[in-house]
Amino acid sequence: MGATSSSLAGSDPYARKLCGLEDVPENCITAMFMYMEPPEICLLARVNRSFHRASISDTVWEHKLPRNYKFLVQRILEDQEQEERKDKLISRKKEIYAKLCRPNLFDAGTKEAWLDKRSGKVCLAISPKAMKITGIDDRRYWEIMSSDESRFGSIAYLRQIWWLEAVGNIRFEFTPGKYSILFKIQLGKPLRKCGRKTCNLDQVHGWDIKPVKFQLSTSDGQCSMSERHLDESGRWVYHHVGDFVVENQNSPVWLKFSMLQIDCTHTKGGLCLDCVIICPFECRGKYTCLD
Repeated sequence: MGATSSSLAGSDPYARKLCGLEDVPENCITAMFMYMEPPEICLLARVNRSFHRASISDTVWEHKLPRNYKFLVQRILEDQEQEERKDKLISRKKEIYAKLCRPNLFDAGTKEAWLDKRSGKVCLAISPKAMKITGIDDRRYWEIMSSDESRFGSIAYLRQIWWLEAVGNIRFEFTPGKYSILFKIQLGKPLRKCGRKTCNLDQVHGWDIKPVKFQLSTSDGQCSMSERHLDESGRWVYHHVGDFVVENQNSPVWLKFSMLQIDCTHTKGGLCLDCVIICPFECRGKYTCLD
């Protein structure tokens, strides 16, 4: 019996073949990819056809996307002219993920959204052009300057004013979690001399007399307020306005945020406003933040 079995085994052409990566079932590869980071998935997609097919599976990439990805895609693509491109993008989960991870301008280029790969939550940037700023259309007070340091290509520079009020708001759908709002500000006018970046501080004044007030409120009753003197000159600083918590899924939140210095006993000037950042609380460490 034993001799017969041995003989039969030896005649089987597959008896001595070792299992390789090409023998791993595709559903097992898909399950493995769900626990891996996107760069690792893209690297392993080169192994063979089974790995490649698993790497573009909607099951894998829907697991990486935030739960509100349909809202995000529709909101950031609402300015796109070609509906065919939008339909194609929405139908492919991997393409959706890749698109959301890149900075995407929306609302006529006044806002930008991108997906933080580590937290899987959305980040937003809001240009001064999307805010109500006292005297912004009067060149005696404000100047819109081109800047390669800004994600929007321009910044708002305050020459001099008595009453400073910059207010913004946005209605957006966030995934549940805690988020922070930051104003990106610099004291001093950015210049280029002989190809080198420099900063002119001649017009900086008035920020050490009275503090600037930063405020945040949400449609569900959350509020935050902080005051501080602006004393960091010559570099961009992210000033922390406050934090808010999102608890309900698929429920848009109204946010209102502001920067105020409305003491009319003195003028203030020499300030640059780049944008307002809204990011997951755990991502605040990426920014030079003052509380």
